[in-house]
Amino acid sequence: MSDGVSDRLRVVLVDDHELIRQGVSALLQPEADIEVVGQAGDGLAALELVERLRPDVVVADLMLPGLGGLELTRQVVRRSPRTRVVVLSMHTEEPLVLEALDRGASAYVLKDSGIAELLRAIREAARGRRYLSPPLSDKAVSAYVRRDDRGAPLDPYEALTPRERQVLHLAAEGLPNAAVAKRLGISARTAETHRARLLHKLALRNQTDLVRWAIDRGIIPLKGNGSRSPSE
Repeated sequence: MSDGVSDRLRVVLVDDHELIRQGVSALLQPEADIEVVGQAGDGLAALELVERLRPDVVVADLMLPGLGGLELTRQVVRRSPRTRVVVLSMHTEEPLVLEALDRGASAYVLKDSGIAELLRAIREAARGRRYLSPPLSDKAVSAYVRRDDRGAPLDPYEALTPRERQVLHLAAEGLPNAAVAKRLGISARTAETHRARLLHKLALRNQTDLVRWAIDRGIIPLKGNGSRSPSE
């Protein structure tokens, strides 16, 4: 496929729960046409892995630290155009499904689906086809087509630079400027400048507004008791 040497689909798994990554990897292992070539626990590490390995398919959760699944999807399809993204998520909300498609995802599979659904999604995505697992299929695709026909409204998020999006995701997790700077390899002053600019572009006033906006957009999960379920 991507390397011209092997007919096996080269897959990278991205989920912040190691147990889920290992479980999916074990389920894919018996498939003669699929090879798991890498795993990552956060969006930034996943992006580096994709740029290095150039896999055929990335299977990624939406709720990821460092860089959320939606932005990861956008950057993967831009930086590695031959790599297809399959979203594997517990979230069934139509806006999230549609936004994943907008960002360039080829497939969207629910985590309570069987392995047959995931296998079909990976293979369909690798062939350049779209796949959504039931019950998402008809409803979501119809809505996606309708929205394409009438034109999507201007999204302020689209005005952010790639670096501002990275800062946004880290800042929404509560990281101060110094920690954001260290993670991205930039100065604290530069991180502060990016944060100020993205707040202005999104018409947000402070950190509280930023966190609420990120939760509403599905960039970070809404935490009830301060912990996340392994199925998220």
